[in-house]
Amino acid sequence: MDIWGTGPFENEAGAAFADEVVQDGEFALAEAFDVALDPDTDFLAAEEGHRTLAAAEILAAVLDGDTQNIVSARLRSWVQEADAVDLAPLRDVARDAVGRVVGPESELPDLWAENADADEWLGTVQGLQMRLEG
Repeated sequence: MDIWGTGPFENEAGAAFADEVVQDGEFALAEAFDVALDPDTDFLAAEEGHRTLAAAEILAAVLDGDTQNIVSARLRSWVQEADAVDLAPLRDVARDAVGRVVGPESELPDLWAENADADEWLGTVQGLQMRLEG
């Protein structure tokens, strides 16, 4: 999997997920969180972790209006048109899903531990978690 930065869309899975959201909207967000929180999944694969972080960034942008991390013009347009009231119920599940991504049963923390940018990645994720706190 190609990774070119620490942001939610700076990897192959996150970038592809942006197109999914433009096409499928809220359903794509909810599905990403559901996959991350599936109790039958013992270990969260890196690809699913990237998708979850991208979904959380999109949700946070809808809820707080901060689109600086949304790199796709089509996705930015979707975010600006999305109804924050309709998506607000996803906030709690998004927080839980991001928690799973950085937890011990996830591949991403292990992959980033071997990278010189590990602290920057973790800071990005922690900032996202704070934004989801509301």
